[in-house]
Amino acid sequence: MKENWQNKKKIVNDPVYGFINIPSEIVFDIIEHKYFQRLRRIKQLGLTEFVYPGAVHTRFQHTLGAIHLLNSAINGLKAKGHEITEVEEEAVTLALLLHDIGHGPFSHTLEKVILEDYSHEQLSLLFMNELNEQYNGKLTLAISIFKNEYPKKFLHQLISSQLDMDRLDYLSRDSFYTGVSEGVVSSDRIIKMLNISNDQLVVEAKGIYSIEKFLIARWLMYWQVYLHKTVVSAEQLLLNIFKRVRELIRNNENMYLPDELAFFLKPSTKKYTEKEILENFSCIDDTDIIVSLKKWSNEKDKVLSTLSLNILHRNLYKIEIQNTPFEASRIENLLLATSKKMNFSENETGYFVFTNHISKNAYSAFDDKIQIVYKDGKVVDVADASDMLNMSVLSKIVHKYFLCYPKEI
Repeated sequence: MKENWQNKKKIVNDPVYGFINIPSEIVFDIIEHKYFQRLRRIKQLGLTEFVYPGAVHTRFQHTLGAIHLLNSAINGLKAKGHEITEVEEEAVTLALLLHDIGHGPFSHTLEKVILEDYSHEQLSLLFMNELNEQYNGKLTLAISIFKNEYPKKFLHQLISSQLDMDRLDYLSRDSFYTGVSEGVVSSDRIIKMLNISNDQLVVEAKGIYSIEKFLIARWLMYWQVYLHKTVVSAEQLLLNIFKRVRELIRNNENMYLPDELAFFLKPSTKKYTEKEILENFSCIDDTDIIVSLKKWSNEKDKVLSTLSLNILHRNLYKIEIQNTPFEASRIENLLLATSKKMNFSENETGYFVFTNHISKNAYSAFDDKIQIVYKDGKVVDVADASDMLNMSVLSKIVHKYFLCYPKEI
């Protein structure tokens, strides 16, 4: 017997926005699905809690927040005379609801590490296709919007653009949970200023200062939170653990490995179906990685056990960051000192001493642009409309080089 929709009209109490309404029956059903419930066990900011202890919120919370903002945006656009049907509204809500469902454990940290051939966006689409089968085609329009194939292009921009509801939520939410006030953005103000011109999402000119603050906040959050050097150090440690695990597997070493992780990490001559990939991937979350780390900390392989203990005890790499590459002689000296102190081979020492780089910009004039619309209907890129920001600075891709090595060296 079908459950009455009245029993599914739920209200969620969110610490960032207050009460969030579940807008429709199918949205409620997808939220209740095991694929979506897994997001409760995926931290939004991965290992950022090693720096900001409050950053333990989840992908589940973020996604509900994003659809709350979407509902406000749609209501605002409809109030300005733009036609968005109930069917389209439900479809774009479903597309946004499922935009992050392809994230794996610790979110971006392990992207393409467990499952090398798929990005989280590609996995999200696989999950959506599978759910569409299970729900008899009710997600067909949502998938079309997600893939930007639907004629009303502004609907896709609401879920994926430089000013989408995903970004508006994660900046507000991540700022709230980390306590970094520089990330606070005027989401309500920005949403009220949204409009549509020539099927493109635009911002009314009187909202330009809120957009400028949004871009600055995003820039500050990247370098103060997302790419904080200690966060980078923790992420590199976890990445090296999985690099070592794969090396041991290639050398046929016996070690603890949950079945679902073994499915992805052990080589196989069999061609797996997308359904098999989804079923195994949907069983892996942050908890499985933590359990594995505990097991690996007792493995006979000294490199793996040391790396695993280090992350469990927050004994992270010492990390230095600068604007130019590090001198080869400096790296060589650190490698030699580490090899001697820890009694590791040259290959093994490479897990403890290494260099790489990180890159980021706050705004790209080459991607989907943030457009400002004036009262006379003229539409201008925010890079040209802003008279306060140096957009060349925000648009420039910044490269920073980092060097990691054990603290005791």
